[in-house]
Amino acid sequence: MDLDGQVAIVTGAGQGIGRGIALALADQGASVALFDLNAGTVAQVAAEIRALGREATEIEVDVTDGDRVSAATADVMARFGRLDVLVNNAGWTPNEPFVTSVPGTWERIIGVNYRGVLHCTRSALGHMIPRGVGRIVSIASDAARVGTPREAVYAGAKAAVIGFSKSLAAEVARHGITVNVVSPATVDTPLLRGMLTAEQIERREKANPMGRLGRPEDVAAAVLFFASPGAGYVTGQVLSVNGGVVRAG
Repeated sequence: MDLDGQVAIVTGAGQGIGRGIALALADQGASVALFDLNAGTVAQVAAEIRALGREATEIEVDVTDGDRVSAATADVMARFGRLDVLVNNAGWTPNEPFVTSVPGTWERIIGVNYRGVLHCTRSALGHMIPRGVGRIVSIASDAARVGTPREAVYAGAKAAVIGFSKSLAAEVARHGITVNVVSPATVDTPLLRGMLTAEQIERREKANPMGRLGRPEDVAAAVLFFASPGAGYVTGQVLSVNGGVVRAG
């Protein structure tokens, strides 16, 4: 998993899964650029990375804004001179029935979970293709693979990420760039704790064969594999990280 000397961008890096991924990449030697809307939380993660003896830069970014994403990526290149890994992690959804949801909420869900992936990926490819190397890993959800009540629009957006990633993998493989997806089920994060009741969380724990929710480090381990030198011949794949609760092929 040696990533010494490499540079990674992680979106939604201020907490939860994104924080876990950023710390794991740094632990394996990468310098990490942290994209997040919350300047306060992302600064804390940057401090944690520097405490590991690795370089970090925190940049306030709304991934739904393509121009801001391009400018932030250019800032990363200006500071580090290279970009090896992009992790599209930023995500958001409420927990509500589709029939009572409103188009403004749909647009925000699609913007963060899908269009944000498009913006960040295109911007990263502009720097990866000339070098002939790169790793792109997007975080989807098993909601996209099997469906989850009260997350219909989110599941649709994450399914779009999977289809996009498989298609893009075929396009950019000749440039030495891999494109893969990590698909978690329920992961214990601040976002989840703010979205579900204690009773709903307990039900999900009991339904999981391993008897617990996923943790950010579980997802980070899968990302590390796809980002590693040993995964250079693995592309267009979806890896579920879910404790066995979803066993779809």
